[in-house]
Amino acid sequence: MSDYHAVARRMWHLLEPLHAALYFAPEARQVAADLGYDVGSRWPSYFAWRTAPLGAAGPELVTATFYTFSPRMIARYVPQIWTVAEPAKVLDARLLAVDRALTALIGRRLSGAQLAEAARLARQAAENAGPAARPLAAANLDLPWPDAPHLTLWQAATVLREHRGDGHLAALLTFGLDPCEALVSFAAIGAAPAADFAGRGWSGQEWSEARGRLAARGWIGPDGGATERAREEREAIERMTDRLAAGPWRALGRPRAERLAQLLNPVLGAIFEAGYLPRHNTLGIGALKMAYL
Repeated sequence: MSDYHAVARRMWHLLEPLHAALYFAPEARQVAADLGYDVGSRWPSYFAWRTAPLGAAGPELVTATFYTFSPRMIARYVPQIWTVAEPAKVLDARLLAVDRALTALIGRRLSGAQLAEAARLARQAAENAGPAARPLAAANLDLPWPDAPHLTLWQAATVLREHRGDGHLAALLTFGLDPCEALVSFAAIGAAPAADFAGRGWSGQEWSEARGRLAARGWIGPDGGATERAREEREAIERMTDRLAAGPWRALGRPRAERLAQLLNPVLGAIFEAGYLPRHNTLGIGALKMAYL
């Protein structure tokens, strides 16, 4: 793994939970409820929050950009989410949600000067996230930058997160994994239990058929577990993802990336201590990948 590929992976560990706070923070849930979304399930607001930069996207566009969700699952929520609130209103509300969540989380973890420095460094990295073939990253780059440092930091984290995620989907396609196969292979190598993917909407039959296709190509053995070939190719996918995500960090430079990592550590600690992120967002590299699989 090259120097900047390793930096890209490390920074993803630090930035992914910051971005994901939007989907789990109680403050965000309350803002979503105030908008009129059903918060009995996290999915209506999740699809609204994450899709809004694309505009009033339809189910085909969301299926393409989110990739590993079943098209049926997406069609349950899109485009119905836009009848609750139009994208511009959702974008305003998500900044309000992030404002409340991060204000509660960060508290005195960083001084004003430290927060401003972290925001500046993260924005510099995000502004060097090339948008070519990166639809979700590009859509977030099109948004105006907030004035408040904690909101700038979150928006930069979101751009960088989606930039890496868009690249990860390109890697999955390069290695010939369709959406369901991507999840099945991820579970097969032991990175997460198959049950953790129930919310993605795939039927038992679809899951079984994907396992059959993977077995036919030598990824799943007679015992039902992943083969060495599967493990090697999944790791190759991660290396490709790191390579495709390295550009912003190469532009920022290693010393400034290291400084940003140092500033983010207390924020990460606060997010984890809050205890509302699901297990797969707080454990290691394999489990973190679920966030954009």
